[in-house]
Amino acid sequence: MTFEIPAWFAVGSLIVLTLILVADLLIILKRPHIPSMKEATLWVVFYVALALIFAVVLYWVTGSSDAMGQFIAGWLTEYSLSIDNLFVFVLIMAQFSVPRRYQQEVLMVGIIIALVLRAIFIMLGAALIENFSWIFYIFGAFLVFTAWRQAFPGAHDEDAKAESGIVRFLRRFIDISDHYDGAKLRTVVAGKRIWTPMILVFVAIGFTDLIFAIDSIPAIFGITQSPFIVFTANLFALMGLRQLYFLLGGLLDRLKYLHYGIAFILAFIGVKLFFHALHVNELPFINDGEPVEWAPEISTWVSLLVIIAAMAVATIASLASSSREKKAATPDAAAAAVADEKGTPPTVEQPPRSEGPR
Repeated sequence: MTFEIPAWFAVGSLIVLTLILVADLLIILKRPHIPSMKEATLWVVFYVALALIFAVVLYWVTGSSDAMGQFIAGWLTEYSLSIDNLFVFVLIMAQFSVPRRYQQEVLMVGIIIALVLRAIFIMLGAALIENFSWIFYIFGAFLVFTAWRQAFPGAHDEDAKAESGIVRFLRRFIDISDHYDGAKLRTVVAGKRIWTPMILVFVAIGFTDLIFAIDSIPAIFGITQSPFIVFTANLFALMGLRQLYFLLGGLLDRLKYLHYGIAFILAFIGVKLFFHALHVNELPFINDGEPVEWAPEISTWVSLLVIIAAMAVATIASLASSSREKKAATPDAAAAAVADEKGTPPTVEQPPRSEGPR
């Protein structure tokens, strides 16, 4: 890292971003609703534009294009992982039948939990990197393993099963009602105050956030070792995530190759971390404790291009495959799908024709 981030800029940025996040939360609490496609689109565009403006300001403050590149690469990596996180959020919302009107509040609470957990992991990761350079070997191996796990279908189902286990464990110790009471955590049933199913939703989402924090923090430390850039990249990736949830909607089901793109990114960063570990090696049983000179240092801009290319290829391939499947559907299958959606029979049986006199 050849740049320095002024303290006034770091503190000022975090204050402004926190105020934006709080304002977003207050809007939800004041007017819980289902955002329209137009509203969701405008918010997502606003947060993406805000992230790009922040990258330019970061370049202006530090005078380093490397700082800007690290932020953009880190933000895109965390954004792609956050989109993957939405798949699990969809499963949780469906599993607990969360009323659509209150899903914004649930998502916002999930985002806040994610920020707190990631802030803790960032501080721990920064401390480990500062004192133990060999941690890059562990981070690299962990990311390659995570990439392998991502590349195979069923990862989201496993997360959902783990969450169900946590929920079953929780039900043993606390009384939970069978119905929601708005967005409340507590309600009164037969004169007794008990928890609503909303507490289970928050626990499931919190557990999901913990899993994704463990996966994502080593990934971004493979791009930058600046705790400030790591945290702001995570913050921008999570801001606007709830609007993205409503914007994508059914599109998530069509992004069936997205996990391959994410797996490739994680594997690439894992290899990059391993090379970096060799480049700064201090382990006595590797090259007698000396840095390995042949180990390449992959630049930030190469990483950025790889990340963009991987996500673009995964998205385009997913949409192309979905389009082909839609065109290949038989007329009867299409009619059955529409009939199922409308609740009507796919075909109307014609009465038998009576034979007239010959």
